[in-house]
Amino acid sequence: QDPYVREGRKVGRNEPCPCGSGSKYKHCHGKLS
Repeated sequence: QDPYVREGRKVGRNEPCPCGSGSKYKHCHGKLS
């Protein structure tokens, strides 16, 4: 699977998840990859 991409770039693990949950990416969709 490809990492979640926002605006054509990869999202850092400590950035807010682009799915809109407000959680950090590593605690949200980041754990899928």
